[in-house]
Amino acid sequence: MPDILAVPAGYGLNRHGEIDSTNEEAKRLAASGMSGPMWIVADTQTAGRGRRGRAWTSPVGNLMCTLLLRPGCGPAEAGELSFVAGLALHDAASFLLPDEVAARVSLKWPNDLLIDGKKASGILLESESTGGSEVSWLAIGIGLNLVHFPETTPYPATSLQAESGIACSVESALTALAAAFDRWYATWQQPGGFNAIREAWLKRARGVGQEITVRLSDETLVGTFEDLSEDGALQLRLPSGVVQQIAAGDVFFGGSGADR
Repeated sequence: MPDILAVPAGYGLNRHGEIDSTNEEAKRLAASGMSGPMWIVADTQTAGRGRRGRAWTSPVGNLMCTLLLRPGCGPAEAGELSFVAGLALHDAASFLLPDEVAARVSLKWPNDLLIDGKKASGILLESESTGGSEVSWLAIGIGLNLVHFPETTPYPATSLQAESGIACSVESALTALAAAFDRWYATWQQPGGFNAIREAWLKRARGVGQEITVRLSDETLVGTFEDLSEDGALQLRLPSGVVQQIAAGDVFFGGSGADR
């Protein structure tokens, strides 16, 4: 019997065999007046992309999806939902994997899921504002390597199947992810909810208190991953003792500039 794809009550589901990008479809739906929340999933994408415009490989068998939301908040608060998505991915992967593999799952700032230090997922947030204080819509794109993973990437990569030997369906993965996101989203919506999200994320994070390398657009910094600020920025303690707030960058573990 095939796995059943189910999303929590109150969420819509929009499924495609092939599409350019689930984030692009979210934009089209938002422009047409779709209010969401709506999960959009595709078996394959012809123009999938990750952060900073990087191509995202989209072979059949992996999870490629986007959640379209109208969260009723400003751009800074909308950015916090990257951490909500990270927690949901961590919960979903931990549920799908055997306990001994789930114990090796962690999160990498700002928005990657790792298994034994190897990247298994990515998150891409895109939004639009119409001049007001709130974003008019938010698309949370999520790719999770269930079966396949790229061989040539800046970080070591992996898939759930490569780590566990167990084949996981798109249906079971999205069902677990959607349920976990709904739980963490409810936490985020409470007064002061990002505080709880931030603390939960830090407990699952790799590299806190350790030396990391952060590649920015114009420089590379080495220091200690000290904490997350109240808005989710990475706090990096430099050798000089100064703590620098980093809003965006690529993190590598150790001081060599490459994952170990």
